Amino acid sequence: MAQVAIGTGEERAANLSIAKAGERYEVLDSWRGICALLVALFHFPVLNGISDSAFLRSSYLFVDFFFVLSGFVIASGYGNRLGDGKAAVRFVFVRFGRLYPLHIFMLAAFVGFELLRLALPQLRNGGEAPFSGGDNLASLLENVFLIHGLGFAHGLSWNSPSWSISTEFFAYVTFALVMLAFGRRAWLILLAPVVLGPILLLKLSPHYMDATWDYGFARCLYGFSLGVLLCWFQGRAIKQERQRLAEEHDPAGRAAWTITEIATLVALFVFVSMAGDNAMGIAAPFVFAFAINVFAHERGFVSDVLRLKPFLWLGALSYSIYLTHIFVQSRMINAGGVADRIFHTSLIGPMTYHGDAVTGFATSNLATGVAITAAMICLTLSVSWFTWRFVEMPSLARFRGAAKRL
Repeated sequence: MAQVAIGTGEERAANLSIAKAGERYEVLDSWRGICALLVALFHFPVLNGISDSAFLRSSYLFVDFFFVLSGFVIASGYGNRLGDGKAAVRFVFVRFGRLYPLHIFMLAAFVGFELLRLALPQLRNGGEAPFSGGDNLASLLENVFLIHGLGFAHGLSWNSPSWSISTEFFAYVTFALVMLAFGRRAWLILLAPVVLGPILLLKLSPHYMDATWDYGFARCLYGFSLGVLLCWFQGRAIKQERQRLAEEHDPAGRAAWTITEIATLVALFVFVSMAGDNAMGIAAPFVFAFAINVFAHERGFVSDVLRLKPFLWLGALSYSIYLTHIFVQSRMINAGGVADRIFHTSLIGPMTYHGDAVTGFATSNLATGVAITAAMICLTLSVSWFTWRFVEMPSLARFRGAAKRL
């Protein structure tokens, strides 16, 4: 990453121009799906033998992998294509169409369940009254207007992971405005969040990198900007190496890249396991930027595995996995409570999960916990396929079509 701030104007222009090619990074798509699944496992309150491991307790950090990867991919796909107001408006319009329809669909699902709880008191199971606590009408409006991750809210609400969708959309807006105003000097402006973001999080965030509704935008802009800079100042080298791989047979080089990829996996595991609840986590975007730089080359055996269809499918569903998993998990807990009352089982109960007192699958039987976790993954993937097929893709197609007519 030392190359971020060096190079002649001509070199920076050449690197920026790679965005015109619109490189497709299949391995990074697969990584997006893996990260979404890890975040889903992090949020699922169940005792299964691995839920309390240091790695899974810290897997919220993979949201920062999303931010860095998003900046990298956006810079690769758009780069210097945002040179006028019309292009910038189209970009923001299409990105809005990518994020908002599924967000509002899932928000409607949560509101629908609150209305059901209002009509059927037996569904409350001793919890808060409908439309109270964090899930109130004021927070609903914040979610509708997509501002609930910008520091205006008073806590997480409704579909809690969607705070990051709020911050990411406004990171897109920021990127478009910076590109429009500064052109090829935009990298100087985007360097500021990379420098100031870690300082702000270190000094002001109560939980360091675990900033959401309060300092989530600073967290997002830090990672997103770093991803953009990674693309602009390493993109040309990555593209050349990918082209060389396609043209040459180089077993020694492939073996070296395989070793590098495996070492990167180990480093990621160790870092995430150590950095979850301390200031070390603030370095996560730089660690993830390094991993993205490695896997963007797609040269080693691990990359070959990640290009297999199941991983690519997981990558395609990643956004849906991220936005649907809390709803699926919550309804599973509701169903478990109903089963306890009917069959006199003891699946649901109070438990301490990641240091918080929650209600979840508190069964002491590890085999049962593993089976419940497997069921959660299967249900989340099934629901995610539905929302990807009937909400995400049709909405994006409509927004893209409308953008062409702007």
